[in-house]
Amino acid sequence: MVSLTPNPSYSLTLRIKLPNQVSQLAVVIEAIAKAEGNLGNIDVVEKSREYIIREISVDAASTAAANNIEAAVRALSNIEVLSVRDRTFALHQGGKLRVEAKIPLREQDDLAMAYTPGVGRVCVEIANHPERVYDLTIKGNTVAIVSDGSAVLGLGNLGAEGSMPVMEGKAMLFKEFAGLDAFPICLATQDTEEIIETVKRIAPVFGAVNLEDISAPRCFEIEQRLQAELDIPIFHDDQHGTAIVSLAALTNALKLVNKKIETIRLVINGAGAAGLSMGRLFQQAGVKNLIICDSKGVISRDRTDLTATKREFATPHPGTLADAMVGADVFMGVSAPGVVTVEMVESMADQPIVFAMANPVPEIQPELVKGIVAVMATGRSDYPNQINNVLAFPGVIRGAVDCRAQEITTEMFLAAGKAIAALIPDTEISANNIMPSVFDRRVSPAVSAAVQEVARAAGIAKK
Repeated sequence: MVSLTPNPSYSLTLRIKLPNQVSQLAVVIEAIAKAEGNLGNIDVVEKSREYIIREISVDAASTAAANNIEAAVRALSNIEVLSVRDRTFALHQGGKLRVEAKIPLREQDDLAMAYTPGVGRVCVEIANHPERVYDLTIKGNTVAIVSDGSAVLGLGNLGAEGSMPVMEGKAMLFKEFAGLDAFPICLATQDTEEIIETVKRIAPVFGAVNLEDISAPRCFEIEQRLQAELDIPIFHDDQHGTAIVSLAALTNALKLVNKKIETIRLVINGAGAAGLSMGRLFQQAGVKNLIICDSKGVISRDRTDLTATKREFATPHPGTLADAMVGADVFMGVSAPGVVTVEMVESMADQPIVFAMANPVPEIQPELVKGIVAVMATGRSDYPNQINNVLAFPGVIRGAVDCRAQEITTEMFLAAGKAIAALIPDTEISANNIMPSVFDRRVSPAVSAAVQEVARAAGIAKK
């Protein structure tokens, strides 16, 4: 199996004390390299005639690899390891968010306007004209990120507290890429009715709700009922964000291989929130030959274990994932690491497109199918063509909030995917360039504009 690439998510900072002699640093660097560490910054902290204290940043491929790197350095003679800091844990120390006031309180007048007695006038204005809550409070720029921690990343049911770091990170992305103030709402319940009731009760504060890491099939009912019962947009990113960015990537990949979306055979492995939502959106985009597989194989009509949402995609012919991939033009994985073999990819149609989006380990390592696939994409940042939801959800919510859309529709999802794909001109599309960078500052405004245009045309925008 191809080893994982060292990356910043498993990075260390080693503070070491070594003799101030020629070649001592080289010995440390050699030990790190032999332990398969990827060297980062090297800084001098303290220096004397006898010794030097340095801080060395190193990327590893896993927790075990990081431990091996530390052990390799500790084993060196004349080298003292003073401390080891996990950079990812250090970044999370104390949380990643804080609340700050927009208006400084410097004198009595400021206090009288921001709080009592002046604030009372604003309260009465909103009570008399409820729509003004968007202009006179945080509601018009604030998003609730709601999770019950039941399906956190690919890690499973970690509970409310275990989901908090992800929701904090999500809030950072909303702020950075869309200027939205988002706040984690991690609920101490996994009961569908309690989640729905809780979100309804806190909804007056927020301009939109982003559902996150709620397991299927409960997530489908929760989103549908909240959207039916509230007049603010509800967006389940695990479903729709993944579907939007996958559609954008598919749009440009098909241009490269000169195939039409209406004629391709597309196989999705993974029938959770992401896989089923992708299936729905792809069908709306024109895909006619679609096969979805779960851990038991093809979702077929002869199976008696299917949920109602899976039955929507049941096909006449049973089989395994390997069976489904024979002759397929496109494979998309939102499932588990290593479930696809080289032989399965070789059995696909000419110029196969493979999106292996399981994280952190994809369904098949890109190195294994180099020269076999026409286009390869993953969910990882250390390979070309990263398919990342951050290309979608900030702009989608920004657009929905700005036009005060009452809901986010399939047509808005399609428009968002088209807007993302269009940021790569046809002349620049290549096997390693089908998606804009997550740091491309054009993305969120383009998606927002596309979403607003569709919302206004459909008559669901209040502004």
